[in-house]
Amino acid sequence: MDEVFRQRNKALIAYLKGTGFLKTEKIISAFENIPRHLFVSVDKAEYAYDDIALPLIGESTISQPSTVAYMLERLQPKEGEKVLEIGTGSGWEACLLAYCVGSKDLVVTIEIEKDVAELAKHNIAKMQFRNIIKVQGDGSVGYPDKAPFDKIIYTAAAPDVPKQMTLQLRNGGRLVAPVGTRFMQAMKIIDKVSDKKLEERSEAEFQFVPLKGLLGF
Repeated sequence: MDEVFRQRNKALIAYLKGTGFLKTEKIISAFENIPRHLFVSVDKAEYAYDDIALPLIGESTISQPSTVAYMLERLQPKEGEKVLEIGTGSGWEACLLAYCVGSKDLVVTIEIEKDVAELAKHNIAKMQFRNIIKVQGDGSVGYPDKAPFDKIIYTAAAPDVPKQMTLQLRNGGRLVAPVGTRFMQAMKIIDKVSDKKLEERSEAEFQFVPLKGLLGF
């Protein structure tokens, strides 16, 4: 990594740790080893380590680092787990997840917009991960072919979390998603205790781009 970017990433991580957004060592290590500037356009690279969202293509954005850190800390991806990401975007979060779960298991990431999916494919290739399955399609219905998943994360605002998504979650697994209206969402954390029991809670409010697809907006 270029030394200027390295120092700016170091400063960003220090800020995220100081404000409590980053706590878990493996997630911190992922932020240290997956450079955000490789996932934004060249003309936006100078802003890559500011705590702001940046535009990609169309309505798609790369979320601000504090939001990504917040969600990953709630998701708690661990080595050997299989994770489903709904909304690939730039591919940065998919690579953070892949780093956290390690080479023994995989991340399935789905992007509905073809041009965004192509961008993510190009970005992810820079990191040479072999444990990421990239899918261009409707992530709102999940990915039954690889279910059940240990963890599921949404990177776009959903009107709700349909039953068919929790059915794709393994017992003992967790789902994290911003749920609400097109304009404001609360972060929902769902723990699947058993086939018949879910434990749910909602936390801070966010504004994500709306989830597209059959079960989106």
